[in-house]
Amino acid sequence: MKMKGQVRLGVLGLTHDHIWDNLKDVQHLKDARLIAVADPNHPLLDRAAREYSCATYTDYETMLEKEELHAVLVYSDNATGVEVAEQAAARGLHLLVEKPMAATLAGADRMLAAVRVAKVRLMVNWPIAWWPQLQKALALVKWGEIGDIWQVKYRAAHAGPKEMGCSPYFSDWLYNAELNGAGALVDYCCYGAVLARQFLGVPSRVTGVAGRFVKEDITVDDNAVLLMTYPRGLAIAEASWTQIGHLTSYVVMLYGTKGTLVIQPGEDGKLLHASDKNPDGVVVKAPKSPAHLRNATAHFVHCLRTGEEFTSLCNDRFARDAQEILEAGLLAASTGAEVSLPLKGV
Repeated sequence: MKMKGQVRLGVLGLTHDHIWDNLKDVQHLKDARLIAVADPNHPLLDRAAREYSCATYTDYETMLEKEELHAVLVYSDNATGVEVAEQAAARGLHLLVEKPMAATLAGADRMLAAVRVAKVRLMVNWPIAWWPQLQKALALVKWGEIGDIWQVKYRAAHAGPKEMGCSPYFSDWLYNAELNGAGALVDYCCYGAVLARQFLGVPSRVTGVAGRFVKEDITVDDNAVLLMTYPRGLAIAEASWTQIGHLTSYVVMLYGTKGTLVIQPGEDGKLLHASDKNPDGVVVKAPKSPAHLRNATAHFVHCLRTGEEFTSLCNDRFARDAQEILEAGLLAASTGAEVSLPLKGV
């Protein structure tokens, strides 16, 4: 169903630092307007009012009651996001939620159920989805350029949320297992989980290792690795909050029966393609993405207005399945045993 006219957007939660980039992007959209934001933290509300001249509320429900909106961006902590998403969906509002969707699989299932009952749309934003080189890699895989994929590998790493400059509002809940879901495992292995779901489907088994190996001032895991097993393949997700330097900070690797793709990070990152003909790899030029595939808010508004499907990586079912992989990984890491999917009771 297509939405006519300008899309009126609200924001539920400002403690996720990614929201500020998204709000900048909204300013460049002629088909959308930021109406109001809600968050219990006055300094964050003051910033939003100062930079975007929008209405502000300290209570989510009050904003939803008073403002006429079409859709909301949910940027609170992972646990609270489920509750506010349910409130918004019940009012018929479409949802853009930041990865990994929730703190737990139960939360992800609640969110999915809420949007299905309300018949509204849910997009889960994965910032890597807007890399032109990853979009090109998706096309190459679809065209069969590297054959059948048998391994997916993703690594995300830095020195830690505080060390890389995350705000105290963001860091506080990233270091809280109840609000985040865990530590580095949930924060960064989620990318590998959703990429595995994209290219290989739902794994049959998951093995995980996670722990606080370096940092003494936090209570959650600072490093983690998940191994996802398939009948004819595997996927690996690596996460670190203790890496010094940027040599292997972010990288996606796709291994197929006819070739290998290495996707480097960022909008200017390279896409490398190795094959029998070019075993050392060649650089594949990734064209500039169309406007609606350059950032989350542009894509969200575009799809609401045109009725188009969200890009596959932002599919809410994929995000839900990635959450199940994370939960299996947490269970495996805590028990030392391989965990089969689907999880019991799901």
